Amino acid sequence: MIFHDREEAGRLLAEKLRAYRDEPSGLILALPRGGVAVGYELSRVLHLPLDVFIARKLSMPDNPEYAVGALSETGAVYLNADAVEAFHLSHDDLNAFIGIAREEISRRQQRYRHGAPLAAVTDRTVILVDDGIATGATFLATIEAVTELSPRRLVAAIPVAPQDNTALLRSRVDELIVLATPEPFLAVGHHYQRFTQVTDEEVLEYLKVAQQARAAHLSH
Repeated sequence: MIFHDREEAGRLLAEKLRAYRDEPSGLILALPRGGVAVGYELSRVLHLPLDVFIARKLSMPDNPEYAVGALSETGAVYLNADAVEAFHLSHDDLNAFIGIAREEISRRQQRYRHGAPLAAVTDRTVILVDDGIATGATFLATIEAVTELSPRRLVAAIPVAPQDNTALLRSRVDELIVLATPEPFLAVGHHYQRFTQVTDEEVLEYLKVAQQARAAHLSH
């Protein structure tokens, strides 16, 4: 399956999540930046509030796309034990990676929420969304962090993921929706016709329009 763009992927995911439409306790948490474009469509179709959940990969300096782990905005750390061992990473190495990730998380908290805290999660039905996963490190760190906040139900919604990762993801959430699990899996962007980088400005626009659409829906 090849998606035209992130918005189409979001609409297709929304079709699979219709049971959550107008769910009183519902909340969509999207991973910026690409996940917010997908999450916006879920918010629009399902009439649920949209917020960002900020997590960052712990990346090797010479290979920023390769994640040895991830840090979430709540402080939860997920490590890929195999990668840590393969690269002979010390505690000092990992602490340096975590420090870099923490700085970017702080920047994004200020940029996307003006420093406001994460929306309340406890006892809510949370739909966690991204535009796709490769290693899954960032998404797994996010799942661990959100789980610690005691949601009533945690649903993971992903357009595309490697088949190898789906069993692990499914074991960590109440429900997993994945639209495509292509083999071989090359990279998330290979499964989109249009996969341009989402800017900070676009993230802010998606969040603003989602909030306006929800306010209009509630006023009717």
